Amino acid sequence: MKLLALSDEVVEHIYSPQVKKNYGDVDMVLGCGDLPYYYLEFIVSMLDKPLYYVPGNHDRKKQYMSDGRVVQRAEGGVDIDRKAVRHGKWLMAGLGGSIRYRPDGTHMYTEMEMGVRAAPLTVPLVANRLRWGRYLDILVTHSPPRGIHDREDPAHIGFDTFRSFMLRFKPRLLLHGHAHVYRRDEQTETKFGETTVINVYPYRVIELDDLNNVS
Repeated sequence: MKLLALSDEVVEHIYSPQVKKNYGDVDMVLGCGDLPYYYLEFIVSMLDKPLYYVPGNHDRKKQYMSDGRVVQRAEGGVDIDRKAVRHGKWLMAGLGGSIRYRPDGTHMYTEMEMGVRAAPLTVPLVANRLRWGRYLDILVTHSPPRGIHDREDPAHIGFDTFRSFMLRFKPRLLLHGHAHVYRRDEQTETKFGETTVINVYPYRVIELDDLNNVS
């Protein structure tokens, strides 16, 4: 399976008619937050591929579109924040938002609040384990885990909750955004336990091998 993962920035060559020529062979699009709905809707309409996404800390609960619509979701996509879903052979879950650095911030959470948000995923992930032999393949987040691709400034500290989550549920991938990358030598891929953590900012094409013994 080939993924197109996106976060934080509208990329000019993706937000263009060339997206179908350049990325028409992807199987799925994943949004890791801070992306306008018009951008996600454009990509879905051009590629005609499934979209799953989580919100970032700059995403508003309502977004105003150029055609006058006021929307609360990306049409044609599935918001998987705090949800576990299955797409074909692949088991996915999402946890959007960032660390709380403003008291009035949308999609911002303390470490304790993120732990509370993650807790309800335990039931469907254990059900995955019983039915499919594993908890999870891909965790989609906006923020990185604490100490992996994060920053020390108050707005970009990662979550310890995600580290605990990876150790317990062992996803193959954790895909995140939020931490902007400005240098070519900056680390954007890290192995943590059995999970490969990838910073997808502003986009990343990821190819996954097929899973064995999964219907």
